[in-house]
Amino acid sequence: MGKAGCDICAIGHHRYLIGETEEKMAADEELERINEEFGDRDFLLPEIVAYLRSIGRYLDPDSPAAHWSENQKLQ
Repeated sequence: MGKAGCDICAIGHHRYLIGETEEKMAADEELERINEEFGDRDFLLPEIVAYLRSIGRYLDPDSPAAHWSENQKLQ
């Protein structure tokens, strides 16, 4: 879980998801602060996704895994 309190993971190679709806709502204040301090992060999307994949926090659309933490179990 990230500092913002969300279970963030990459989805495929082109996007990421900031946790479950409840987690995102709970972290909205921290995410807003980050957005205000650092601005738009859309240009960082490829780097964010690559980093998340490098640490195993990803789901591929065709994966049988229901959660990123299951990736190692399926290998």
